[in-house]
Amino acid sequence: MPVISKTTVRIAAAVALAAIAGCSAATQDGLWQSTTKGRAEPAGGPAAHPLRLIGDGSTAYTGAQPHQPRPTRLDPGGRPPQFVVFSWDGAGEDGQKLFSHFRAVGKKYGATMTYFLSGVYLLPSAKAELYEPPGHPVGSSAIGFNDLQGIKDTLAQMRGAWEDGNEIGTHFNGHFCGRNGVGRWTPEDWHSEIEQAVSFVRNWKTNSGLRDEPPLPFDYATELVGGRAPCLEGQRNLIPAAKEMGFRYDASSSGGLQTWPRKIDGLWNFPLQQIPFPGRGYEALSMDYNFLANQSGSTHGNRAMHAAWGRQMRDGILDAFERAYQGNRAPLFVGDHFESWNGGTYMKAVEEAIKEICPREGVHCVSFKQLSDWLDVQDPQVLAKLQDLPVGRAPEDGWAVYLSDAPEASGPAPAARITPVVG
Repeated sequence: MPVISKTTVRIAAAVALAAIAGCSAATQDGLWQSTTKGRAEPAGGPAAHPLRLIGDGSTAYTGAQPHQPRPTRLDPGGRPPQFVVFSWDGAGEDGQKLFSHFRAVGKKYGATMTYFLSGVYLLPSAKAELYEPPGHPVGSSAIGFNDLQGIKDTLAQMRGAWEDGNEIGTHFNGHFCGRNGVGRWTPEDWHSEIEQAVSFVRNWKTNSGLRDEPPLPFDYATELVGGRAPCLEGQRNLIPAAKEMGFRYDASSSGGLQTWPRKIDGLWNFPLQQIPFPGRGYEALSMDYNFLANQSGSTHGNRAMHAAWGRQMRDGILDAFERAYQGNRAPLFVGDHFESWNGGTYMKAVEEAIKEICPREGVHCVSFKQLSDWLDVQDPQVLAKLQDLPVGRAPEDGWAVYLSDAPEASGPAPAARITPVVG
């Protein structure tokens, strides 16, 4: 399973059958419209359209994705919703069943999430030579490949996740980091990597021989609109390739402040953010691995500290949420992996944070794709005013005054305050 750090720590991925994930939380002033509490009106999907197979039958068109909220423009005098995005790197599955578990958590607490699939999770080891990683030998992968049962389980979770409104993004393929990793790739290299990631999803039946398994209910070439690069490296050359391939956002940068997103060359930039590190007097990256790196530096640290480390991460996420919720209402981004580091303490922390955050009034736990949808329909002048707000700072005269007259703003986003540990 995926290697996610500069020290090449292996990830354990997840899952099996059970459960389903939900959509965004209750609406606020019609800014994020839905017709039922906690779940948007289905807009097509498997129940509304006949299945039309694509290619070898690995994927199919079944209509528009169901359970998608309908974004509406923020009133110039209104208060913006509070968006929170929980995302998962790798999005594979194994005996831990964490994919299915967090799908159930999402449904329970009204959270739609983004699952970044590693394409090699749909490629059996026997067909490893089909992967041609840029700058590396054919058939090589820093996270290995999958077995047939793992592919079947991953597919089952992908089907359910998409049908319940979640996003299937990409974590690309071989997860190469460091000196000879993705940070050295050219735009052409990234283009090849994206094409291969799509191909592994669109041809898993041919590649695996699992022809009796049902198809995925979507065309990945159309649904794929964003990703996160391994180890948060290589965004500079990834952006032009991603743009050419039809991406709408990228989530590969690190050290971002809790401010409203801006675009890089036409793509929304959704960085992992600096969030409070309780008890330390500094901030860390909003990802499980970065809390681990600042606590134990090991996936098997002192057991006596596991509970305290979990509380520290949970409280850091909650502190970051409150800073935005009571302040500038900037979207909060939290990145994770399906892992069991330090006794699973970070998985428990994330679940507790979801439980506390997503049911709150005016809060919408959404996917990156859904956030992109909302941002894309906003008045540019209103959005520029939001982007000008500093971290944790609400308008002094209130939202109605601040957004009632919104001239277009300019200037770069504020610089990062610290150098984070990158997972």
